[in-house]
Amino acid sequence: MPRDACHLHLVSDATGETLIAVSRAGAAQYQNVKSQEHVYPLVRTRAQLDKALAEIAATPGMVLFTLVDQKLARRLEEGCREIGAPCLSVLQPVLTLFQSYLGAPGKQRPGAQHMLNADYFRRIDALNFTLLHDDGQMTDDYEAADVILIGVSRTSKTPTSIYLANRGVKTANIPLVPNVPLPKSVETLRRPLVVGLLATPDSIVQVRKTRLLSLNADIESPYVDRHLVAEEVAKSRQLFERRGWPTIDVTRRSIEETAAAIIHLFKIHKAKVIAAS
Repeated sequence: MPRDACHLHLVSDATGETLIAVSRAGAAQYQNVKSQEHVYPLVRTRAQLDKALAEIAATPGMVLFTLVDQKLARRLEEGCREIGAPCLSVLQPVLTLFQSYLGAPGKQRPGAQHMLNADYFRRIDALNFTLLHDDGQMTDDYEAADVILIGVSRTSKTPTSIYLANRGVKTANIPLVPNVPLPKSVETLRRPLVVGLLATPDSIVQVRKTRLLSLNADIESPYVDRHLVAEEVAKSRQLFERRGWPTIDVTRRSIEETAAAIIHLFKIHKAKVIAAS
């Protein structure tokens, strides 16, 4: 008989981010099943693993793990068999493919993807830049951005910018406010990719109302007037078309999907900029 709930035990020798992403991608395919995550990060000793096994035994469920230490991995698999919990190494099939293709085994380095390398510092630099250039701030150095997002209020500019920054993309975002012109520096941009974000008036009104309610503000404000919001969206669309900026409708997109589309556009834009220089 199908289950309507499950426990997900995620055992990692690093932060567990990989497991969280994989498990949520799987769980998303079962919308009517309620899943509860139990994350065990930085498991690198037998004592830490035994503690995790004790908690798994207390609330049995599926076990996903990323442990590069084979002794710990075998111990976890043995423990799960004793408990009767299904267990799967998320990384092993990938590592096996790497080894088969490259002809050599990889080094066993827990959390290797989080090492302080050039990519790590690039992402930190991008995050710092993005936070400083959120919501139309620091307009004088937009030329240093990789991507600039422009859109009316509540088109997910800030969360998308932060997601992009975590991927190493320096992102600024500018709100379109009625009767307020864009910063003059936008008119002379050469290097950055400018992307216009759009959404349906109804979806924007809904998000704005939720925002106002959370602030205990007046929901009869012109800010949530459907007719005025439709005008904002129409004018933003006209601006994007006039400037020739690519646009993305975020109405039914997750932040991740919007960011993926922007990264694709950015790669094409970057290639053009390099070819022209």
